Amino acid sequence: MYIPQTYFAALLLMLGSMTCWGSWANAFKWTRGWRFELFYWDYAVGVLLASLLHAFTLGSLGATGSPFLSDLGAADVTHLAFGFVGGVVFNLANILLVAAIAIAGLAVAFPIGIGLALVIGTLLNYYVTARGDALLLFGGVFLVCAAIVLDALAYRALAESKAGSTAAVTTRGITISLLSGVGMGLFYPLVARGISGAHALGPYSIAVVFSLGVFLSTFIFNTYMMRRPVVGSPVGFADYFRGSSGSHLLGVAGGMVWVTGAVFNFSASAGALVGPAVSYAIGQGATMVSAMWGVFFWREFAGAGPKAVRFLALMFLFFLLGLTLLCLAPIVKIL
Repeated sequence: MYIPQTYFAALLLMLGSMTCWGSWANAFKWTRGWRFELFYWDYAVGVLLASLLHAFTLGSLGATGSPFLSDLGAADVTHLAFGFVGGVVFNLANILLVAAIAIAGLAVAFPIGIGLALVIGTLLNYYVTARGDALLLFGGVFLVCAAIVLDALAYRALAESKAGSTAAVTTRGITISLLSGVGMGLFYPLVARGISGAHALGPYSIAVVFSLGVFLSTFIFNTYMMRRPVVGSPVGFADYFRGSSGSHLLGVAGGMVWVTGAVFNFSASAGALVGPAVSYAIGQGATMVSAMWGVFFWREFAGAGPKAVRFLALMFLFFLLGLTLLCLAPIVKIL
């Protein structure tokens, strides 16, 4: 299997992971009018298919580690369970995040959900495998969290300038955002446990087991969301088959892009220099990548007032500073 042997190679994988995680949702935007609950079935299929594709290519080539099938066969039940449960927890958190955005909007759901996930995930990952300078790591996390808050403030200012008022923040929306953040923060430490110790899984094997958890749990979580959506009327399975081939292909593509980011991230964290805390923290910079898509491609801030523009400028500054500290954490020792 391929595992990066230099920090530069691992850094490229982490930045690639951040880009994939921040870009997959564009596939849903391109569907234009397709319900997310219906999109998610194809997304889950794409996640599983791409994880297998990576496992039988990058996960089976090269002189480092064992090939995918041998690696999978050598793992014990405990490590397999960590990977599978990690996928289930992520899937629930991901669906809850979408629900929170629908109820409370990006300005509330993202800073609460992703900000909390970044803090919980980095702390727990550092506890599982303490790699990287703590001051640079947590300093970078603080700056990225600040950038996420500034991103939310920019969207809030944009809403104010367009509608003249802000939507009421419901307790339900905040609660779902918090639950999503806890889940997003917990899934990666489970993955980190699954790839550490004797009889552990390699990064490509755990990606497949993780993806299987995502795929199978979708039948529970997404079926519930179809019957009791947080926004809009219920949808049935017949509605799924009325979708265009383009909408279905975009869903599969979205899942393939997301899990490619996961494979890159798991592979980088398996290297000797990086560790799961740094890899996860850089990967969660995906929020800023998503913001860049919104600003520069989707033109979401076209005609925005000066207040929103100032928040955006500060957001990008804090993000770049935080990302720089996170990138330096594995190779510079302060504490």
